[in-house]
Amino acid sequence: MTDTLPISETFTSIQGEGKHTGVPSWFCRLSGCNLRCTWCDTPYASWSLEHTKRTIESLITEAKEAQASGVHHAVLTGGEPMIFNQLIPLSNQLNTLGFHITIETAGTVTLPGVSCHLMSLSPKLANSTPTNDPRDPDGTWATQHEQRRLDYDSLNELIASTPDRQLKFVVANPADLIEIDTVLAHIRGYQPADIMLMPEGVAVPDQDSIRWILDACIARGWTYCPRLHIALFGDTRGT
Repeated sequence: MTDTLPISETFTSIQGEGKHTGVPSWFCRLSGCNLRCTWCDTPYASWSLEHTKRTIESLITEAKEAQASGVHHAVLTGGEPMIFNQLIPLSNQLNTLGFHITIETAGTVTLPGVSCHLMSLSPKLANSTPTNDPRDPDGTWATQHEQRRLDYDSLNELIASTPDRQLKFVVANPADLIEIDTVLAHIRGYQPADIMLMPEGVAVPDQDSIRWILDACIARGWTYCPRLHIALFGDTRGT
C-alpha cells in the first residue's frame, strides 16, 4: 500500500452541510470518483481530475496544525474518498489524534477498517445521471453512473458500521420524493432526523423554489439542508 493520496485540496473552514453545519473543520478532498453526477459541484475531483500526490504524513502534519488552532473536526471528502485504501491509515491516524471524523460518500463502496464518527451518505437519485451531458459524448459515463449510483448493501453496511449517519438527497423537483421513498424502503438503521433534503444547485435558492422541500421536511420529520458555505462564500473552492 502506497502512503500517498491524490488530493485536490485541503483547507480549514466551517462545515457547510449536514448535522455539523457551522462547525470549524479541516477538510481533505480526495481527487477521483466512481460516479459522474451531472450537477457535481466539485468537477475538479471527478469529471476533470486535478490533484497533487500528498503523503499521509504531510496530511497529518497539516491536520495537527489545524488542531493546534482549535479545530477538532476533520472532513474526508471527494470525489469519492472510499475508493482509496489509503483512507484507512489516514482516518485511523486522525482518530488517534482525537479528531471527530466525517466521511462524505455516495455510499456505493465500503472500506472495512476506516475510522469514522459521522458517515455522511449521499445516495444518488436519477437526477444525477449525466444523460446528454456534453462531457460524456458517447454516453459511457451515463451508463456506468446509472449502474453504480445505488448500492443498498453498501449503504446498509456503512450505516451499521458507524456511530452516527446522515443521508443527504440532492433534489430537483417534487417527483424526487417518490424515488427517495423507494430508496429508503431498502435502507435500515436510520431515523427521520437523519434524512436531509438539499436543493440542487450552487447558488442560494429563492424561497419560492424550495417551498415544496420545506413542506416535505415538515410533513415527514426530515431536515432541510442548506449549503451554508455557498451563502457565506459563494461557489468558491477552499471554503
